[in-house]
Amino acid sequence: MSRSRRRKTLPAEPVAASIDTLDQKGRGVAHIDGKAVFVEGALPGEAVLFTYTRQRRSYDEGRVEMVIKPSPDRVEPRCPHFGVCGGCSLQHMAPRAQILAKQRVLIDALERIGKTRPETFFPPLESPRQWGYRRKARLGVKYVAKKGKVLVGFRERGASFVTDLSRCEVLNPLIGENIQALGAVIDSLSIRERIPQIEMAMGDRTCVLVFRVLDPPSAEDIDRLLAFGRDQGIGIYLQDGGPDSIAPAAEPVTLDYTLAAFDITLRFLPTDFTQVNRELNGLMVERALELMQIKSHERVLDLFCGLGNFTLPMAQAAAEVVGVEGEAGLVQRARENAARNGIGNARFHTADLYAIEDNEPWLGERFDKVLLDPPRSGAAEVLVHLPALGVQRVVYVSCYPGTLARDADVLVNRLGYRLRGAGVMDMFPHTAHVESIAVFERD
Repeated sequence: MSRSRRRKTLPAEPVAASIDTLDQKGRGVAHIDGKAVFVEGALPGEAVLFTYTRQRRSYDEGRVEMVIKPSPDRVEPRCPHFGVCGGCSLQHMAPRAQILAKQRVLIDALERIGKTRPETFFPPLESPRQWGYRRKARLGVKYVAKKGKVLVGFRERGASFVTDLSRCEVLNPLIGENIQALGAVIDSLSIRERIPQIEMAMGDRTCVLVFRVLDPPSAEDIDRLLAFGRDQGIGIYLQDGGPDSIAPAAEPVTLDYTLAAFDITLRFLPTDFTQVNRELNGLMVERALELMQIKSHERVLDLFCGLGNFTLPMAQAAAEVVGVEGEAGLVQRARENAARNGIGNARFHTADLYAIEDNEPWLGERFDKVLLDPPRSGAAEVLVHLPALGVQRVVYVSCYPGTLARDADVLVNRLGYRLRGAGVMDMFPHTAHVESIAVFERD
């Protein structure tokens, strides 16, 4: 018997529920007969009718059909595609309530997973730009014969289909307001069915779109893309293979952004990791430096340093900063950024921080403080080395509260650090993504 035939038939009638809280995906959490149900479109404190979309052994999933008693935090979504598009999940919630809900997610993770609680909760760091803030994105592309056009946008919520967008309210307006024009120019190409995605990258002055092409574009195709780029002020790049195949269709474009508080400008390539929210990134770097409390005689270690987003500002305050990063290209950009900004007391190493070799040169040095800015998977493999390096203070920037909490458990309950403070940062308004920062210290 096929798996689909064994699947339990879902109840057809809507079910009443009271929503207790939000989960890490922005879904309302209810309990029916003691079993957790994650309900799309529901907010804490609401009474709703929902229908089941999936039932599992330990939890169920559902979708709101009617809000019987709305939350005072419920607002009208700005985007007409909200609820279908998977790019946002919280547009129906007031911005202030969003960030407070994210703070509760962080607190819950630290207490439940980390078995600890901060001595201080920092005020949430909120984005000064709630709309049009996003400068990095990967957009799906699909020619749909039944619609007679090319769709460009995020995937539909819970599905692999590209959302039929007229505009996007969270992308920078240069792209967000020109989604349909972008689809139209792709629709005019001979390879319109052979472009699966576009990567968007913006600096302070310029924007680049990287078109993934499965077949070579014709000369006429390239001319049309370049004409679109000239009209919109966008650089056009093509990718016909792996990341190393990315190249400009015409002249290369310089991408950079400035950390105004430190008078530092960082250059990057279109597919380099940079924070999506320029304004919030600047505030985040300032808060990290405040929490580091660097003195002029101190040596600082920056792990997962990328292209120097935190390293170079810290170098302005420290005797020396050593940055370590797993991607060699980012390390090269970090060195170039240090030289371009006249910073001579920052050194960089390439190392796999998830499989650290005993002969890494920086492991034999001593550091007063460390900044950690790992990817979603966290920093578990490096934590055990911190006491031997002499590290007294750790500032941890996290893009996922679950791994921050896991690592906090190690730092506090195994390595003897104290969790002095923690707080959330609204890097991704209108999404459930939780960016946070925490500071640990040894007595």
